[in-house]
Amino acid sequence: MRDSAGATPVPGTPPVEVVIMTRSEFDDIRAHIAAEEGDSDDLLQIARTLLDDLEQARLREATLRARYLGLLTAARATVASDAVGDPSPLTYLRHELGKRGQLPGDDEEAMRILADARMAEELLAHLQETPPNRIRTSARMRGCSGAARRLPR
Repeated sequence: MRDSAGATPVPGTPPVEVVIMTRSEFDDIRAHIAAEEGDSDDLLQIARTLLDDLEQARLREATLRARYLGLLTAARATVASDAVGDPSPLTYLRHELGKRGQLPGDDEEAMRILADARMAEELLAHLQETPPNRIRTSARMRGCSGAARRLPR
């Protein structure tokens, strides 16, 4: 079974809905902004800028997802290849890393990459051990700065 994004869900994890705007939705918004030009040109310019930024972020996310999928596929193929006794199981991973220029060049670079990986593992372990900081609300923090207004409890 696959989720709405086409990925196979991991057992035990809650489904996550990802809403991605389509190119036509961006074009519709641009057309609406263009039709509203006149009195509030500054506001419309801000809206255009925000829309452009949002579209760029969407394209970057799609690119990152595609690259992640390539790496994940190569990693799984490497493990499967090793499991069946292939004499060179790292072929898939080397190919994927080589496409992006990410293969270590020399021993010094390899040692740096290994040190970075160890540090990342330690940081991730620390993050998993440390409970998230909870914001504590007190009676003093619940008051608004308006005339006798209170935040809902």
